[in-house]
Amino acid sequence: MPPQSPADLAISDLVATEFSAALSIKLRTGQIDTTDRMEALALPTRLAAHSFTVLPVTKYQFRTGARFADQYARAGDSLHLAVCADHGATLCTLDRRLADAGPALGVKPMLL
Repeated sequence: MPPQSPADLAISDLVATEFSAALSIKLRTGQIDTTDRMEALALPTRLAAHSFTVLPVTKYQFRTGARFADQYARAGDSLHLAVCADHGATLCTLDRRLADAGPALGVKPMLL
């Protein structure tokens, strides 16, 4: 299978927020230091520039995410689902619960 082009792979701006938050928890719990966090934060920025299309999160998607949260409890995940629904994108995830929520909301999941 040939490699996919960046035009075929997308992440939303929400990914940067979630990644930063996860690293902040690791910093606060002593699992990493500030240098590790800074180095880790640089990686997705470089990857996004060369490997992904970065999709902005719109007001419409926030509203859709709120509706999805009525059916699916986690707000951040509901927003990921809303972005995918708006773009007709397949949601690639390691989270079974998130993947399971997709079809009922019109989002095709791919559990990795």
